[in-house]
Amino acid sequence: MGAVAVILAIVVLALVISCIKVVPQAHAMVVERLGAYLTTWPVGLHFKVPFIDRIARNVNLKEQVVDFPPQPVITKDNVTMQIDTVVYYQITDPKLYCYGVENPIMAIENLTATTLRNIIGDLELDETLTSRETINTKMRSALDVATDPWGIKVNRVELKNIIPPAAIRDAMEKQMKAERERREAILIAEGEKKSTILIAEGKKESAILDAEAEKQAQILRAEAVKEATIREAEGQAEAILKVQQANADGLKFLKEAAADDAVLQLKSLEAFAKAADGKATKIIIPSEIQGVAGLVKSLTEVASEKQ
Repeated sequence: MGAVAVILAIVVLALVISCIKVVPQAHAMVVERLGAYLTTWPVGLHFKVPFIDRIARNVNLKEQVVDFPPQPVITKDNVTMQIDTVVYYQITDPKLYCYGVENPIMAIENLTATTLRNIIGDLELDETLTSRETINTKMRSALDVATDPWGIKVNRVELKNIIPPAAIRDAMEKQMKAERERREAILIAEGEKKSTILIAEGKKESAILDAEAEKQAQILRAEAVKEATIREAEGQAEAILKVQQANADGLKFLKEAAADDAVLQLKSLEAFAKAADGKATKIIIPSEIQGVAGLVKSLTEVASEKQ
């Protein structure tokens, strides 16, 4: 009897322990009673009625990532290519997540594929390759609205890979190569143009500098000639001034010595002789000094006879 009591106590204890549930952080538990939805347990300690209540689903409330395989899509210009998407979603209502759709992940995958085909069908190939951000925004908005009744919020949608057909890839590579070659040719032409311009500007500046140097040299030579002429003129003026000063001093000396007319006339005759300097063929002597000239001649003749 005692063993049976112990066994019953152990069974009851195990049953009570099984009815105690702890919900961890970022999780929620959907509880059913007799097959019907009862409540959603948040984080913390909870108790359920044995044999009547059951935990239908333990829901993860963290943001989750699903990478869907590539889907074939056709663009507006009839190009078929493969696009795989990555969806970031989060469960906001555990009850709707459990009872809104049978397989939420499969539903999101199919919805993503159809939405992607609708969006890409309105775009051409070039727009598809260059409008990833626009496509991501449209898909996120469409999926968020569609999954709201399922208790799911789509936070982001990213196009992971866009794979065009092999022929299109080859044509794109050739186009890119031609574009690179064109840019290279343009850069080379611009470099040669700039080089030619720089050389021409250098020659121009050199010619200008040579002309400026020649101009400065001519100015310096003219100034040197001018200064030499001025010095020569100043020297001649100074020499004339000294001659005039000497003449003035001589006249002053004669005046102070009280020379008579005969001496003055003799000095005048000497001045005429110096003026002739052996180069003149005829000298006109004023009448005032002709008598003195005769006197000088007579004295010269008397001196010659005495000798």
